[in-house]
Amino acid sequence: MIEIAICLAIIGFALVSIIAVLPFGMRTQGDNREQTVINQDATMLMEAMRGGAQGLDDLTNYVYAITNYWVEFRNGRAAPGPAQVDGYTYSGSQIRPKPGIPTSTFFPLTNGLRIIGLMSMPEYLDLEYNPTNNLLSGGYSNHVVAYVRSMSGPATEKPPQANADVLAGAFSYLVFCVNAPMAMDTNLLDTAINYSGVPPYNQQLAASLHELRLTFLWPLYPAGGVGPGRWTCRTMVGGMIFQTNVDNQWLYFYQPQSFNNVVTTP
Repeated sequence: MIEIAICLAIIGFALVSIIAVLPFGMRTQGDNREQTVINQDATMLMEAMRGGAQGLDDLTNYVYAITNYWVEFRNGRAAPGPAQVDGYTYSGSQIRPKPGIPTSTFFPLTNGLRIIGLMSMPEYLDLEYNPTNNLLSGGYSNHVVAYVRSMSGPATEKPPQANADVLAGAFSYLVFCVNAPMAMDTNLLDTAINYSGVPPYNQQLAASLHELRLTFLWPLYPAGGVGPGRWTCRTMVGGMIFQTNVDNQWLYFYQPQSFNNVVTTP
């Protein structure tokens, strides 16, 4: 009996240790699975945006909302007052009017062109809503956030799944989209223009080189709030930004094979 009691005590001690470690192992497995999903989705989104994709209509099954927090700025400073908010979903939109700019009143996310065009919106736009890196001239500063259900992961969460409870519990995340202009060296002045009339290297570079930066935050909880997951991926895109007006809404697309020709008179 004494030997049996000792054996049971040893087994009980081992089981307690295993049970105590089990939650940490399950949490680590879950974190690894989520990180794998983010890596796969980030590659797909990054390539779609840097290539200026306009036909990925399957994105409407995953990108279910886009919000742009914007402020007007002049002389490098934001205008007084809170940031304005433009919101887009599959069923509609809520867009604040901008001074002097024809603005859409209904712009739902019904195709991939609209989704990529909004997610690729430059961080800085001038008062004509053209891409700019001149913060002293005045314009708009944009902060674009996309709400995404995972494109990778369990098949039960993917189309044609239409159960609202299943979709609400699917792995979702936020994407902060930054399309930033190339930083320009102010020490290289216009006096560097050579006799052939070619602008200095910094102007040529800034006109056709952009930083695309996507920051992922996960998981997105159904009741609101975001978990502790954070990851940022970035790339440099050489080429001009093509803009087009669709139903009074400006959309922007990278054109990696086309470059701006900067012309400066010496």
